[in-house]
Amino acid sequence: MVLVVVLLTLTISGFGQAHSAGTVFFGYAYNRGETGLSGRGNLNGWDAALEGKIFPFISGVADVGGQYGNVHVPFAGGTSKARVTSFLFGPRVSVSIGKFRPFAHALFGGSHLSESDAISNSQTAFADAFGGGIDYFLFPRVSWRLQGDSLQTRFYGRSQNDFRFVTGVVVKF
Repeated sequence: MVLVVVLLTLTISGFGQAHSAGTVFFGYAYNRGETGLSGRGNLNGWDAALEGKIFPFISGVADVGGQYGNVHVPFAGGTSKARVTSFLFGPRVSVSIGKFRPFAHALFGGSHLSESDAISNSQTAFADAFGGGIDYFLFPRVSWRLQGDSLQTRFYGRSQNDFRFVTGVVVKF
């Protein structure tokens, strides 16, 4: 009986530890894509994410980022300053293999676009990102992340399909 209680206690405590693990990420983000009514552009900025384990291979992710830059406006022959801020949430599937942790995710939420040229526009719309990446363990609790996403936004009643590249430091807690 004592053995059963000890084994049950160890199993429950180990299961609880798997659920409480998570990561914090901060790094550089590059977004190549459309920004609403204007043309395509290269936007640079930052990305931050908080990840909490739900099951051993499944996590919940909150991802927030901002990218900024000048984009070519084809119908005006000039440039527009663009700021895109995204706030995305969803599941991530991952597994650790030696010093690597590959992952895939499906994130959903919103994105806010601010453009300024001759006329200033701003809009918030639905956004989703499907992608994944890999974390490389530098130290026991510190990793370096490479991530790529297909980011889709729906500004001004149209769909924009962008590529987003993210890289930076991951800290495990």
